[in-house]
Amino acid sequence: MTVICVSSFKGGTAKTSTSLHLGSALCKYHNKRVLLIDLDAQANLTMGLGFDPDEQDSMAPVLQGEKNIQEVILETCVPNMHIIPADTWLERVEVSGSLAADRYSHERLKEILRHLNYDYVLIDTPPSLCWLTESALIASDYSLICATPEFYSVKGLQRLSLFVNNISERHGTKVIGVSLSFWNPRGKSNDAFLNVIEETFPGKLLQAKVRRDIAVSKATIFGKPIFETAPKSRASIDYMALTEELLTRTEAYVEV
Repeated sequence: MTVICVSSFKGGTAKTSTSLHLGSALCKYHNKRVLLIDLDAQANLTMGLGFDPDEQDSMAPVLQGEKNIQEVILETCVPNMHIIPADTWLERVEVSGSLAADRYSHERLKEILRHLNYDYVLIDTPPSLCWLTESALIASDYSLICATPEFYSVKGLQRLSLFVNNISERHGTKVIGVSLSFWNPRGKSNDAFLNVIEETFPGKLLQAKVRRDIAVSKATIFGKPIFETAPKSRASIDYMALTEELLTRTEAYVEV
């Protein structure tokens, strides 16, 4: 089982869309069994698959030891893809209940996931360097960094790099790649953005870049992946290419 933490330092980097469509493509086109975990209290991934976060249990009671993880896993509209939804309780879960008194609480998620039986677990994290993001990174084999070709997004990568590298030294997680979304091949500042990414995460920039496409937003309205609503769209093609590139990279790490 391969666990990937999908993260960014700021919102608006298509982190949630990347989690949803990467998971969907792994199931639909590569016959993988996938679990999505929504750890962001905004619950965009949860709503993007048609679930109401106010009506579902999240990972919060599992982290508190009040429920078994199997009790909060839901089936989605994609065969072989399941999800653990998010809710607002996640936002302060680390300062309440049994977690508040546990000095090693940030390692609890890793232990919980250890006994699952999936090919891939994708964890959608909050757009900040918080307890939930740290827990997800510690629990993961790899981290996938999401960014956009914009000044604040790219500059935020430098702080995220320090955070990820610190956790990597203690827990072994590796950066599998940096994914760029809202890509404009004709952008005037593309070279400058790409250079900053290469300096911050050498050799990690993924070749497959997701172009801006309104079809992604429309798919969210229907609570389905873009492969179901607009399979021939630009974004659909780009997410398929991104998935294949990530599969190649994870398999290469396993062989090493």
